Amino acid sequence: MNRSTTIMTVASVAVGGVLAYAVYFDYKRRTDANFRKQLRKEKKRVKQSQSQTPSESAQTATEGVDANDLRSALESVRNEEVPAGPEEKEQYFMKQVGIGEQLCAKGPVYHLSAAMCFYRALRVYPSPVELVVIYEKTVPPPVFQLVMELTNLDVKDRVEGYYTFFPPKAMNVAVETIDVPDGKGATMSKKVLVVTKDFEAGEVIYQEDPIVAVLDADLQGKGTHCSYCLRQIQNDPIRPESDRLHSVYCSSDCQTQHNAHSQTLLFTLESPLPAAIAPEMKGAQREERENAQKAFVEYLIQTKRAAPELVARFVARQVSAETAKMLPRGILPGVASEPVLTDGGEYSLYDHLERLRYLEVNPADHETRVLKDVLQTALPGLEQFLTEDRHATFIGKMSYNSYGVYFGEGREDKPDTAARPENAEKTRTPCGTSKQIGTGFYAVSSYISHNCAPSAKPVFPTGTAQLQLMATRALQKGDEITVAYVDVLQHSEETPEVARRRRRMELARGWRFACSCKRCAEDGLEGEIEEGGDESRVEDVVTRVEGS
Repeated sequence: MNRSTTIMTVASVAVGGVLAYAVYFDYKRRTDANFRKQLRKEKKRVKQSQSQTPSESAQTATEGVDANDLRSALESVRNEEVPAGPEEKEQYFMKQVGIGEQLCAKGPVYHLSAAMCFYRALRVYPSPVELVVIYEKTVPPPVFQLVMELTNLDVKDRVEGYYTFFPPKAMNVAVETIDVPDGKGATMSKKVLVVTKDFEAGEVIYQEDPIVAVLDADLQGKGTHCSYCLRQIQNDPIRPESDRLHSVYCSSDCQTQHNAHSQTLLFTLESPLPAAIAPEMKGAQREERENAQKAFVEYLIQTKRAAPELVARFVARQVSAETAKMLPRGILPGVASEPVLTDGGEYSLYDHLERLRYLEVNPADHETRVLKDVLQTALPGLEQFLTEDRHATFIGKMSYNSYGVYFGEGREDKPDTAARPENAEKTRTPCGTSKQIGTGFYAVSSYISHNCAPSAKPVFPTGTAQLQLMATRALQKGDEITVAYVDVLQHSEETPEVARRRRRMELARGWRFACSCKRCAEDGLEGEIEEGGDESRVEDVVTRVEGS
């Protein structure tokens, strides 16, 4: 059976340029959960095919390449510089595929070298799963198997080595795994944050900017707070002429950053891609996009919940970050592609979100649809990324991990929610969700557990959404950091038992766990029976890899 060349097959697919990266998010190629599943599936298929039709050349090729050879080959490719721009990537891709095919023709002794070429091409291709399928049909089976072995080895290293790079050592904290009570008489493994040096009470352990942040619904568009940094505006705010959400800004810099990260894609009719490569939007398309944005904004106004907007902005920021990686340097001046959350390594925003705990939630029936419509009308194809299951998981992660942004002792004028107490949105706010002015999602701070006698406190002394974590007591290297997710003070009208009942009820409603901290045990009534476990969980793929 004749095999067509890989270059001709790829050319017939015609997926390229920055738009493909935006649609597929580059999805961090080797660390995407679906991609990993596809890799395992393709690997099994190849092995089955080879077991059914074994060939002398395949056996010779695989027997001649051991684990050390594969490791050396992978390290060699990793140390090579990858082209930055889309045109350079395309040329690099075509060159590597061409060399790989030439090496395949030279026989089994060149199979590993050929596989390295195909693997280099895979690193820069916008739709890696698609390319794997093409490889399976066009690349000789023993070489394809080596490509899969290289890719799986890379995936394994990146997944298992994540916490070597995250969080940055300059933040003075590290992630560790400990066993904690599960509320059902057993224990469960959980990732927690610990300090890597000693701190005195009142010292700032680290500061962290939010990946995404949103104002409370009653403040959005009023002109009192910046829609990007959440700062209270003292002078006349900047009000964009065309903005579906009626956002306002304290500075032109905040407006520029907000537009680049998420605002343009979600709430304006401008293209989220640079003008030089943006496709022309015709009248009917503009109308569809405008209607989709109107429906989404109406939903946000109606629900008055932060999580749907946080998810939308997170998805949009992924598009922004991956698009920026594909553009020639300088085409988006002054805009950071994504926050620096690791000391090296190639990890995306999704990599950070994927590992976090979340609550299983059921978004409203049309919530996923209204957001998908916004994505589809902005960049057709982008909506395929947001399945109902993935959207529900994203909502669950924002609901479980987000912090309330408050200034000083918090505000006193937040309107009461119309939602039932058990359905009211909660954020990790030590003075109570009712005192916040907005909500932020922070990658590192998401690992901090609750304690009713916390060792640290999130504060916002800059008057923006930048979080500073302050030690509330002396901490020694290796001590776990904890914060209060709710108001844990005992108020004047409360007995210890009443205060305990209040905070535990809030924790159960907002985060679905029964607090087992020392203070709760001491404040409880003698003989009181504690019931309830911890309903938070991690994604199945993380459980399989990390066992947590």
